[in-house]
Amino acid sequence: MAHDDKEKKKVTIIIDGTPHEVEKDDITYVDIVTLADPEYPQHPETTYSVTYKRGHGNNEGTLSPGGSVKVKEGMVFNVSRTGQS
Repeated sequence: MAHDDKEKKKVTIIIDGTPHEVEKDDITYVDIVTLADPEYPQHPETTYSVTYKRGHGNNEGTLSPGGSVKVKEGMVFNVSRTGQS
């Protein structure tokens, strides 16, 4: 029953109340912020506070720039702008 397709499983995560389907894998600070604010790649000087809950082991925490976290179905992220552009 081996699966030949190397396609990763998808999970739905919630970012600022909006569902997003992502690969079930690690997701980075940049990935999360870009999903929340598609303009972010053009404005990398803007900083954001990223917090999450309902992670693996029901953990919660903060995702820092340069950081990543393993996603799971139903994980909730909150992204808020902290820096001035």
